[in-house]
Amino acid sequence: MLFEILITIFQWLIAVLGAPLLVGVIRKTKALLQGRRGPSVLQPYRNLRKLVRKQMVISEATSWIFRITPYVVIATMLLAALIVPVLSTARPVEFLGNIVLLMYLFLLGTFFLSLAGLDAGSSFGGMGSSRAMAIAALAEPTVMIAIFAIALRAGSTGLNEMIRASITDPLLMLNPGHLLAFFSFFIVALAETGRLPVDSPSTHLELTMIHEGMVLEYSGRYLALIEWASAIKLFVFLALLGNLFFPWGVAITLTPATIALAMLALTIKLGVLTVSLAVLETGLAKLRLFRVPELLGGLFMLSLLAVVSFFFLR
Repeated sequence: MLFEILITIFQWLIAVLGAPLLVGVIRKTKALLQGRRGPSVLQPYRNLRKLVRKQMVISEATSWIFRITPYVVIATMLLAALIVPVLSTARPVEFLGNIVLLMYLFLLGTFFLSLAGLDAGSSFGGMGSSRAMAIAALAEPTVMIAIFAIALRAGSTGLNEMIRASITDPLLMLNPGHLLAFFSFFIVALAETGRLPVDSPSTHLELTMIHEGMVLEYSGRYLALIEWASAIKLFVFLALLGNLFFPWGVAITLTPATIALAMLALTIKLGVLTVSLAVLETGLAKLRLFRVPELLGGLFMLSLLAVVSFFFLR
């Protein structure tokens, strides 16, 4: 029991402290692909340290919602990092790994960020909030249905049980429904984390901002918390993609050898997904806003097909 608690804390620390490094690797890879030297992979840590030391500037028009949102957002992402199995499926408390609880946490963070964008009274914040909620209304059901396609085959909505079922049945990953769910989940993960082609994490063009529009009024420590939460959310989605759809190396039994193998497997999976994400963002342009619902609607149908295939292709 004590070893399970220590491993849970250890993999939580990997997700929380390693998330900015993942962002740095993506930025460095994109720079190299574009023929630039690019910043160091440790630059996100330096940015967070710089923001924490800076003075905050808060508009007098804001209310308590604006001030509490950064803490709500970081708290939801810290709890989400605790829920997702990063190295092992062994948990001292099994109900923490429920996918429904995870989706509620993502929605809660998006909801408060949208409220904060409106609360500041900025026109750009209002546009970013309305766009974020429109995307969330299509993206969140798609994520739920894509994972539900895996849950049907596992017989449980628990992430730990779904990973164990995939490990015990290797042929499940060749199932057409499994592949459809992976593809739809991967693209929707880009929308959820504000990546191309849905949103650009580096844009500051007022008429195209979505996530940046909502946090435009934040500075100092508040902005550091939001940026850190965004990095953790990206790490959580990539860990879900790697461990849920390709669970090789995830430790079922807790021994030093299995944990070391799980760390190696996690590094390889995140490396492949990170490079794939950088290549995708380098080769794609941002979609026009009115094309985003078409993309997400198509992905919703793919995830629905993944669920329907369970009843016909077993």
